[in-house]
Amino acid sequence: MKLLEGKNALITGASKGIGRAIALQYASHGANVAFTYLSSVEQGQALEKELQGKGVKAKGYRSDASDFAQADKLINDVVADFGSLDILINNAGITLDNLLLRMTEEMWDKIMQVNLKSCFNTVKAAARPMMKQKGGSIINMTSVVGLKGNAGQANYAASKAGIIGFTKSIALELGSRGIRSNAIAPGFIETEMTAKLDEKTVQSWRDAIPLKRGGQPDDVANACVFLGSDLSSYMTGQVLQVDGGMLT
Repeated sequence: MKLLEGKNALITGASKGIGRAIALQYASHGANVAFTYLSSVEQGQALEKELQGKGVKAKGYRSDASDFAQADKLINDVVADFGSLDILINNAGITLDNLLLRMTEEMWDKIMQVNLKSCFNTVKAAARPMMKQKGGSIINMTSVVGLKGNAGQANYAASKAGIIGFTKSIALELGSRGIRSNAIAPGFIETEMTAKLDEKTVQSWRDAIPLKRGGQPDDVANACVFLGSDLSSYMTGQVLQVDGGMLT
């Protein structure tokens, strides 16, 4: 059963990891997929071909969601190219970890710009076309770190907690227009980034999780399929934890 047949979705930061898994799952469920990439040009171009091979319309845009003007142009371009925008997934994000006493102002500002301001930029731009069509699903990627904090990640935790407050506020503002706004909080997800870490450290993290394994990008992608589809039509303002029970 294709849960997203005919829907047009935009996913930011989709050239690798969780974003790439979401794009592929969306295409498998019949969605047309617009996505952004920034530095990973070759991976972005390869993903576009792979998605088109699934029989859906797909297009990659080299665009920086943390830049207000670029985000505005991006949404306008996607609506022009695809005809409408039904689902917006804010997945782009970075980390710049350090203890507070060693964290620079630039490290704080960069995280806020990329992780939090990008959500404001794209949602503000997408709100008008979604209001016009009287519907839409906004999915913002937060983190369990935004719910519980983490030593050495004060900037990242603050940005991800900010996304939760933003998501809930948008749900209240746009609900009457048929637009839903939810967040997903992944726990420890095994991606290209975690593959570079020491195996003993990674195993100790797995052991601390009730389900005794790290999550896979598809675990997050499946939650995105649910929140983008009509199966979740009465859900808005929620934070869905995909963490193997880490925060239970």
